[in-house]
Amino acid sequence: MNGEGAIIDSNIIIYLSKQELSPDFLENYEELFISVITYMEILGYDFEDPIEEEYIRKLLNLFSIFYIDTAVAETVIRIRRQKKIKLPDAIIAATAITHDFCLITRNEKDFRNTGVKLLDPF
Repeated sequence: MNGEGAIIDSNIIIYLSKQELSPDFLENYEELFISVITYMEILGYDFEDPIEEEYIRKLLNLFSIFYIDTAVAETVIRIRRQKKIKLPDAIIAATAITHDFCLITRNEKDFRNTGVKLLDPF
């Protein structure tokens, strides 16, 4: 997959931050992104430890952010009409589909039958 881009799901950010997943697999991608939804999900957590929050913010800064535009919104609508899926997951899937990127996630079952290319790095 060298030279391709990928979108990182929230759960992968958490595994990376807890050092439960080696970041080695990230080297296979030329461009790495997160959805603005992932950014909000991760930073919406009420961190008890300011050092942990600072670490998470530094980790998130390693990734460019994709925002929701009309193309992503239209893909979300199509996905949600075809499959019962939570809105945040539909936005993340639609972002990957719209930009023709793989979605790296541990929760493949949440995204099945949406049309998104999936990779579980475990």
